[in-house]
Amino acid sequence: MKRKDKIIVIDYDPKWAEQFVELCDLLLRYVNKNDMISIEHVGSTSVVGLKAKPVIDLDIIVADGEHMKKVIAQLAKLGYEHIGDLGVVGREAFKRPPENILTNGTGRKWFKHHLYVCQTGSIGLRNHLALRDHLRDHPEKVVEYGNLKQDLAEKYPYDIDAYIEGKTDFITNILIEMGLGENDISTIRKNNENQI
Repeated sequence: MKRKDKIIVIDYDPKWAEQFVELCDLLLRYVNKNDMISIEHVGSTSVVGLKAKPVIDLDIIVADGEHMKKVIAQLAKLGYEHIGDLGVVGREAFKRPPENILTNGTGRKWFKHHLYVCQTGSIGLRNHLALRDHLRDHPEKVVEYGNLKQDLAEKYPYDIDAYIEGKTDFITNILIEMGLGENDISTIRKNNENQI
């Protein structure tokens, strides 16, 4: 899909970890802790040293469908628009509200982020956590992946589908190393086509 805005990959920024914590603090004011297991920082901004698009990815992890419904309703109070699973079973995606809707009482504007609610054990969650954890443990892969992403952003600056497709083999090879089976890998390849 062609985009109006350019795909930008930048060097790792330590403020990404701080932004994750700030957003967690806000979400925990609206999401009942009894309805969730945890909030995880996932995606490239969660890996120290990894080049990334400057967009924070967060997964709110829930135990089951009943808790998923409750969390979806609670996020609506913050202005998040639930846009469904986008073909990824067990992972619900949300459209980020305008920056000024999210408030912590300071009137500040919030940074770009993607928010998902994931059921524990779901393939979408396992994909996010396995990739993040593997990269955190393998600094040589962090350099390789960062360079790949930067090259793809330069080659396909307005084509998000080509950018994502260019990363897929690298990601799935790591997930195979992490023990994900053939069916899971096939599902993940399909799911990559449905990223927001």
